[in-house]
Amino acid sequence: DEIPIEEVAKYDVIMLSPGPGIPDEAGILKEVISTYAGSKPIFGVCLGLQAITEVFGGSIVNLENVFHGVATTMRVTDKEAILFKDIPESFLAARYHSWAATDEGFPEEIQITARDEDGLIQAIQHKLLPISAVQFHPESILTDVGEQLLRNFINSVKK
Repeated sequence: DEIPIEEVAKYDVIMLSPGPGIPDEAGILKEVISTYAGSKPIFGVCLGLQAITEVFGGSIVNLENVFHGVATTMRVTDKEAILFKDIPESFLAARYHSWAATDEGFPEEIQITARDEDGLIQAIQHKLLPISAVQFHPESILTDVGEQLLRNFINSVKK
């Protein structure tokens, strides 16, 4: 939220970074998504996934168990998802969050592509637009497949 919304137009790809806080407290985050969804590829991490979910009509919930600096097992639920090309069905990923997207009222136009062992949503992909996001942190050393996952997104949006 350090730049005007119009300045985002000069970038080819939008990367939504992690928190802190919740999407409604994150400056122009949701406005960026609603303004540029459909015209620019978007990749979200943590707070980014939550914001994408809300912009498309879904909800987030405050978790009873907080995840900060812990690696847990993720399970790919859609092997055709662009993020998970050449990635095992199960992998460890770093988590730093106390909020998560909820299945209740989840947007129909978004596909859930990974979940954790408790069934919480951990990755999503829009069914028609070049929008993907993860709840976990691919940039963390605790995420086994982070580099490949980011490479997959970048390769999917190359012109």
